[in-house]
Amino acid sequence: MIPSAAEDALVEQAQSGSSQAFTRLVEHHQQAIRAFLRRLAGDWAEADDLAQETFVAAWLRLAAFRRGTQLRLWLYGIAYHKFLASRRASLRRRNREMPAADGESPGVTPDADDRLDLRRAMMALPEKQRAAVALCLAAGISHGDVAELLGLPVGTVKSYVQRGRATLISILERGRD
Repeated sequence: MIPSAAEDALVEQAQSGSSQAFTRLVEHHQQAIRAFLRRLAGDWAEADDLAQETFVAAWLRLAAFRRGTQLRLWLYGIAYHKFLASRRASLRRRNREMPAADGESPGVTPDADDRLDLRRAMMALPEKQRAAVALCLAAGISHGDVAELLGLPVGTVKSYVQRGRATLISILERGRD
């Protein structure tokens, strides 16, 4: 863990063009960003690609980083927006490639014999709810910070986390039966 003052100094150095300082920041935060994206995407390779895109975007936008903002939260925000952009691109690509069916939306129906794990259960949550659960429960970020990051009211984030947790418990319990 980098002390706050040391992280601030690294940010200043990186903003002045030091790639070594930025590399140290990446090394410090990459595991948390990857874990967050893995929970959202459900696919490790995609999450790693998105994490890389997150840090490239962070390097390009570093001049806009405001002092007093937590770097980790700023990176989570970039990561979340990269994830959303990736989902939109996937949907557009899938819509272009798949001929229209009989009006039914494609759905995933897991085999009754499939054993559900946490990753699959997380994927059953709506995207914003999944993001709130991943950030609040898995990353330990406050409801207020997550609300700001996702652009949602604090009450909505609390509701998403509560409902998400209940849904995960229900799915995992069904999977054990």
